[in-house]
Amino acid sequence: MKFFIDTADVAQIKKYAHLVDGVTTNPSLIAKSGRSFKEVVKEICEIVDGPISAEVVSLDASGMVKEARELAKIHKNIVIKIPLTDEGIKATKMLSKEGIKTNVTLCFSANQALIAAKADATYVSPFIGRLDDIDNNGMNLIAEIKDIYANYGYKTEIIVASIRSPAQVKQSALIGADIATIPPEVLGQMIKHPLTDIGLQKFLADWEKVPKK
Repeated sequence: MKFFIDTADVAQIKKYAHLVDGVTTNPSLIAKSGRSFKEVVKEICEIVDGPISAEVVSLDASGMVKEARELAKIHKNIVIKIPLTDEGIKATKMLSKEGIKTNVTLCFSANQALIAAKADATYVSPFIGRLDDIDNNGMNLIAEIKDIYANYGYKTEIIVASIRSPAQVKQSALIGADIATIPPEVLGQMIKHPLTDIGLQKFLADWEKVPKK
């Protein structure tokens, strides 16, 4: 399973660069950085040698494609994030034919994911946390998409997005999702365990008792 980090905070990306295989950003995350969009994306591409998702903001297919072509020039690892709308699917099909990688985002149903795969999207990003917020089971959606893609041999990779906890990463891995895009704070939680800390303290305390000569 691949780990992407879901942030535009360069300091956090540097902190966890040794753990991650790629980066996802969005307009909200870029806005929090307080820096220009292209400046942030260029710097991220220098830190992580893997897929870097950069999102378009146009609402029509022609505008999305125009934006995507410019973004793709920034770096070979750029992946274009496109909303799962009718216009977005049109843009995805056009960009796929041009060899530009796409990440179809804001996916909330198995039918939407099926459409993204039929449009030859490189990735699809189902948002599990937001589904959980409205009392739907986000992990059930990941399992459904996984089964559908396996039925037909679709190559679109599943990026589990809107992750809120380490438990959701574990569940995604058990289901067999290709990628989890994880907020920095959740990555940090995944590394830590109280028994690890206790065990390390015990080992170090015992080491102090060992004769050094």
